[in-house]
Amino acid sequence: MNYPAHIAQKIAKCIWETYATQVDGLEEYLETPPNPDLGDFAFPCFRLSKSLRMAPPKIAASLCEGLQPDALIQRVECVGGYLNFFLNKSSYAAQVLDAIRLAGDRYGAGEEGKGKTVCIDYSSINIAKRFHIGHLSATMIGSALYKMYGYLGYRCVGINHLGDWGTQFDKMIAAYLKWGSKDEVEQGGVDELVKLYVRFHKEAETDPSLEDEGRAWFKKIEEGDETALSIFNWFKELTLKDAARVYETLGVQFDSYAGESFYNDKMGRVIDELKAKNLLEQSQGAYVVNLDEYKMPPCLILKSDGATLYATRDIAAALYRKDTYDFDKCLYVVAYQQDLHFRQWFKVIELMGYPWAKDLEHVAFGMISYEGKALATRSGHVLYLEDLLTKAVEKALEIIEQKSPELENKEEIAKQVGIGAVIFFDLFNSRIKDIDFYWDRALNFDGETGPYVQYTHARCCSVLRKAGEQTAQPDYASLEDPQAQALLRALDELPSVIREAVRRNEPYLVTRHCVEMAQCYNRFYYEHQILTDDPAVRAARVALTDAARRCIAIGLRLLGIQAPERM
Repeated sequence: MNYPAHIAQKIAKCIWETYATQVDGLEEYLETPPNPDLGDFAFPCFRLSKSLRMAPPKIAASLCEGLQPDALIQRVECVGGYLNFFLNKSSYAAQVLDAIRLAGDRYGAGEEGKGKTVCIDYSSINIAKRFHIGHLSATMIGSALYKMYGYLGYRCVGINHLGDWGTQFDKMIAAYLKWGSKDEVEQGGVDELVKLYVRFHKEAETDPSLEDEGRAWFKKIEEGDETALSIFNWFKELTLKDAARVYETLGVQFDSYAGESFYNDKMGRVIDELKAKNLLEQSQGAYVVNLDEYKMPPCLILKSDGATLYATRDIAAALYRKDTYDFDKCLYVVAYQQDLHFRQWFKVIELMGYPWAKDLEHVAFGMISYEGKALATRSGHVLYLEDLLTKAVEKALEIIEQKSPELENKEEIAKQVGIGAVIFFDLFNSRIKDIDFYWDRALNFDGETGPYVQYTHARCCSVLRKAGEQTAQPDYASLEDPQAQALLRALDELPSVIREAVRRNEPYLVTRHCVEMAQCYNRFYYEHQILTDDPAVRAARVALTDAARRCIAIGLRLLGIQAPERM
């Protein structure tokens, strides 16, 4: 039941009957009072003072007389310039719980995205480098959005735009041929490649000629040299094999791994169109699109040596994705440092005459540092994600061994809890906020954390196992207490929170709401005996527990976190 819409309709009808004036859009002005004693919803009559030419307290008093209670609204009170609405609490409980029971595991899902496609570009790891925590936000924000958009009926296309082109590969090949061996790389995998990459930069500090060797190998890659391409593709294969383990552990999926090199033969179209539309101009030997009119530096399309750049490839990729998927929206989950880059080439797409430029969106997020220092692969200051996940699982297992030594499947549950803790930590704040990654903070299992929410879900499951099947008709009047009503409100709000998270591309809204639902349930759990002797009261409280279990599981699932039934 959409209570705000119902209340807004009652107010609008009363205004018409009292003042013969029609006022629309009242629903958006409804507020939730900070104190439950002031009602479930409040309407500030200040919004009407201009159109009705009356003081807000007078408007509130006159409308209050005409607003009659009904099956949903128990009473209406006038306090100053506010109308305070009190719901019929037992009716509210029945409607919320029935809605959750009938929807099941699809509670809050929708079809508003039916027939629409959203492309989500996320993770975008670099070839020949291990998956480190700097890729965590790009991966988990994108994965959560993929799940949330899909939950609302959108056709989602997850794209891992691999960083598989650029001068880093020439250095890697040169280092491998100079100091590496096939056996060592096969055994060491990406770790061995990183060692070679770090060594190259250290050696190049005293021997600058190494840079020339590297550039020569990149030229061979561009020219299609068989030896260069063979090594390059081998490095790519090793990287994807290494990353696949991490993606599987995190429960992350993609529909496309088309990276930068995929667009090598697709950039001619970009150059030709820009020239044909007189957008390309020469500047110091390079070719750019002038963006002075839009208060941005020029967008560099071709370097003076004819080489393409990131913008060229991104434009080519956008054209390909529109042609291939006909997206309604294309999201780019990339750190906020790239904001200017995206604004520039989005504007170029617009200047090329493509109306769908408005459907391109940069989903920016903050940077991740490690124990107070910026990540730097060249210097070796980096925290590998696989190592983090392994340590998180070990920490979770230690806690389980201490608190629940008899628990079955301890290793599997430790995996769910440890990995869930890392994901929850990453998605807990607004994505634009920087994260300074410290072990003790990330693996803190107390407070507003993933393990806390998971434990609450397991607690609900435990209550339900003890309760067994309920045959009595629930007494919803037994759910009129503040704790039950707060929990019902939190569960009722989940669908709108999911939609707001999608509207703003902010998964943290669901993360925080999971904490709120868990906190509300635990307050209810501690204040009330759920398995009481009264069959009707017991049935109502068990139904509320089941609804909490289901909603918490849905929230966790949308974040990419599993919900253990025992902990």
